[in-house]
Amino acid sequence: MRRMFGFLIGVFTGALVGAVMALLLAPESGETLRGQIRDRGQNFLNDIRHSADARRIELRSRLESLRTPREEF
Repeated sequence: MRRMFGFLIGVFTGALVGAVMALLLAPESGETLRGQIRDRGQNFLNDIRHSADARRIELRSRLESLRTPREEF
């Protein structure tokens, strides 16, 4: 338990130091950087929605093909 607690403190400290260093060394201003992150997030969500819609269409057509009765010879 003690080792786990020490590990978690190390992870938290490392994340905190990394976040501070990233903000200090960022080539853009905070407002510009937030805008870029927001735009990338929106693009990511749009890509996910597009992929989900394409998959939904594919699965619906496959379901319809499975629902149609087969011709027996």
